[in-house]
Amino acid sequence: MELESILLPGIESKRPFVIAGPCSAETEEQVMQTAKELAKKDVKIFRAGIWKPRTKPGGFEGVGTQGLAWLQNVKKETGMYVTTEVATHKHVFEALKYGIDILWIGARTSVNPFAMQEIADALQGVDIPVLIKNPVNPDLDLWIGAIERIYNAGIKKIAAIHRGFSSYDKKIYRNLPQWHIPIELKRRIPNLPLICDPSHIGGNRELIAPLCQQAMDLSYDGLIIESHCSPDKAWSDKEQQLTPDILLYILNLLVVRDTKQTTENLTELRHQIDEIDNQMLEVLAMRMRVSQEIGQYKKEHNMPVLQTVRYDEILLKRIAMAQSMGMDADFMKKILEAIHEESIRQQVEVLKK
Repeated sequence: MELESILLPGIESKRPFVIAGPCSAETEEQVMQTAKELAKKDVKIFRAGIWKPRTKPGGFEGVGTQGLAWLQNVKKETGMYVTTEVATHKHVFEALKYGIDILWIGARTSVNPFAMQEIADALQGVDIPVLIKNPVNPDLDLWIGAIERIYNAGIKKIAAIHRGFSSYDKKIYRNLPQWHIPIELKRRIPNLPLICDPSHIGGNRELIAPLCQQAMDLSYDGLIIESHCSPDKAWSDKEQQLTPDILLYILNLLVVRDTKQTTENLTELRHQIDEIDNQMLEVLAMRMRVSQEIGQYKKEHNMPVLQTVRYDEILLKRIAMAQSMGMDADFMKKILEAIHEESIRQQVEVLKK
């Protein structure tokens, strides 16, 4: 996939480039006041939602096309580039008519191949940067498919926005980060710019700073952050919006790692990692051979494969041991669950013979 830089003239290529603005364009005054405050903070790209997809009917669904004229005025008065979300071919045509500089496609749209193709068809022959958020569910191929549809329409200025993944079990985050998914996306498409949306991952302004830092530690190219002149009075998602002053404070505290440094000095440590990985694989192979022997014993004695009491005992003891060694309990639980699943599979295969 041959992509071009999404950075527009006048925007420095240093990390991170920042896109900021309110969740929703509410009034012309609110849009302009927020934009002017952000422009003073040297933000170059202003975001605002014009059409707002809501989970349930009855909520604020955006001001619609009239808000595009407000974004036009932001460009004229501040010199900032402007971006908004599009979800239908009509949105695309309206945004282009009003000279919107960058389009983004939301998570509820990128999950739907029909909607993505409709937008791709509307973008045929257009030269404009398009940012594509991850689908609401953690499906990497669906995300890549959405990106490919836009690329196949002739758009070469594409970036991916990581906004987290929906989960029924809401704990710390509004949307689970599942960092391994965007990391794998970057591995598959190395020249694809990656932007973090800490506002939608966290759902809480208190989480935005640490999420921004984690994105920088993982070599993300940019950040898209919701910022409002009066966040507590926002018409949508007020809990996750920052004032421009707080935004600047967070950005100034970011530690941006040097991605161009040589890693030659890590050679010996990486060699150690390789050796340890080889040892782990050998130990796992030994464990699976024992599982096969257990499966044979159960077959000969007509015993069921799954022994829940034994499994619970292993989980509790191993997790406690892992914690005593400085490892995270949730991490170890996932590892043990995966090992147990494979052990069960090995035993079932023995029963089939």
